Amino acid sequence: MQEPQDDLPIVIEPPQLADSAVIWLHGLGADGNDFVGIVPELGLPESHGVRFVFPHAKHQEVTINGGMSMRAWYDIRSLDFMGDVDAAGIRVACYQVYDLIKQQIACGIPADRILLAGFSQGGLIALHAALSYEQELAGVLAMSTYCPMYEQFYMHRGIPIMMVHGLSDPVIPLEVAEHSRQMLLKKGYQIEWHTYPMQHQVCADEIADIAAWLKQVLKL
Repeated sequence: MQEPQDDLPIVIEPPQLADSAVIWLHGLGADGNDFVGIVPELGLPESHGVRFVFPHAKHQEVTINGGMSMRAWYDIRSLDFMGDVDAAGIRVACYQVYDLIKQQIACGIPADRILLAGFSQGGLIALHAALSYEQELAGVLAMSTYCPMYEQFYMHRGIPIMMVHGLSDPVIPLEVAEHSRQMLLKKGYQIEWHTYPMQHQVCADEIADIAAWLKQVLKL
């Protein structure tokens, strides 16, 4: 029987021939199904050509959760999000995302029509992969996340970045996300930043803002 971590991504094809793609990464302990339901809420045009790809992270032991094995893009070793970083695990996950990008390019979608999105752990990987991939992508959406390895980024300073966060997030504190944003701004990146009266979750106003941003970036 095939191992769960070898699951293929969930792919939602558009009503028209695909001319762009959004690769959306879930958070810790979830799987690719986590954000499938957000697609109809985005209110995309009926004739849109956006393919949505929802990959599953592999199962691995997560230190902060008592070594329990779960779907995770990288290990979280402590609550020192910006200092105690699983850099090797993050790099491995980024290469998984690079492969997904290359698959879309092989299907005829150019890099500048491919957008990365992610929530929490998935948002970190979306940011790191988009800012380190060899070609500039269409944009990156980072939801309720942080960016501990900002020092290494210098490419693609023109890429559209949207960061969104809950004002009372108990998992990834707002100040951690705000610090990540400030460091990326100092590196020369332009960031659309939104906060919402919520915790570590998604809310309706946030989805509306994401939808507007996606339509702008992908010119829908």
